[in-house]
Amino acid sequence: MEDFRSGYKAMWVFVMFDLPVGTKLQRKRASGFRKELVRDGFQMMQFSIYFRASPSDENAAVHVRRVRRALPAEGKVRILRVTDKQFGRMFSFFGRKAVQLEEMPRQLALF
Repeated sequence: MEDFRSGYKAMWVFVMFDLPVGTKLQRKRASGFRKELVRDGFQMMQFSIYFRASPSDENAAVHVRRVRRALPAEGKVRILRVTDKQFGRMFSFFGRKAVQLEEMPRQLALF
């Protein structure tokens, strides 16, 4: 499905995780994982849910591979890819107040 704004198939990549933090080493690994996500352009949606926009399915696959390389030794991690249209159908609330969703960035990323 093409994104009407720019002619490309926009994707969103979500990383959801539950990592152990009972020991100092586990906390260090969990923190390192979060830092890797941020370095790769992910933003925190909730404490253990990060997301980023990708201009195409191929680019989303690149970020999924990077997340897989950064996986900590323990814990649960899920990766979900959704289209821009699917992302736009999400409902978002702060308390009972509905809020507008994030928009796909309008910048060109060169790698």
